[in-house]
Amino acid sequence: METIFTILLIIHIIAGSIGLLTGTINIIKKKGDKTHKSVGKFFFYSMLINGFAGFIMSLIHRNDFLLIVAVFSIYMVATGQRFLSLKQLNKEQKPKAIDWILTYTMLVFAFLFITYGSYLLINKVYFGIVLLVFGVVCCLMAIKDIKVYKGNIKEKNYWLLLHIQRMVGSYIAALTAFIVVNNHFLPGIVGWLLPTVIFTPLIVKWTKQYRVQI
Repeated sequence: METIFTILLIIHIIAGSIGLLTGTINIIKKKGDKTHKSVGKFFFYSMLINGFAGFIMSLIHRNDFLLIVAVFSIYMVATGQRFLSLKQLNKEQKPKAIDWILTYTMLVFAFLFITYGSYLLINKVYFGIVLLVFGVVCCLMAIKDIKVYKGNIKEKNYWLLLHIQRMVGSYIAALTAFIVVNNHFLPGIVGWLLPTVIFTPLIVKWTKQYRVQI
């Protein structure tokens, strides 16, 4: 089992490093051009591999930090990619089974994060704040997915906006993991939430910039 864990750790680190590098490139470069799309494929697959490796590692040796980041990363990058194939939901296109599975699985994890986070806070373990924040964010996004799947859409290019939001969200998860693991200066909770605080305004900016109302 330890050999498997070590192999997964190596895969996790390599994939995470590629994800951080390619994610940074795509955040800096122009959106939608050929380079963005090519680099984006590397980002997608590296983050997916990183997430699944981290998830299995968190089960072999219980690690709540790794579990949160892994679940968040998988959901964000998977739904972000899926929405590129769901451009006609406002024209009677139906989501596939994988879309519903991703969304409802995320709802289950969001409920668990919120419940366990509340339990930790009641017992004055302040890591519960992190669980609550991620749980609420994941819950809101899953609810958003369900509304979009049912045709409750307000933007013509909803799929592009959700793609941007989810991919940047996945990058936030990767950066959060990197900071938490290597943080020797900031308070723990600050390291956890700093990438979210920094990059959320960018998500808001790009959403407003690219939004096309119906």
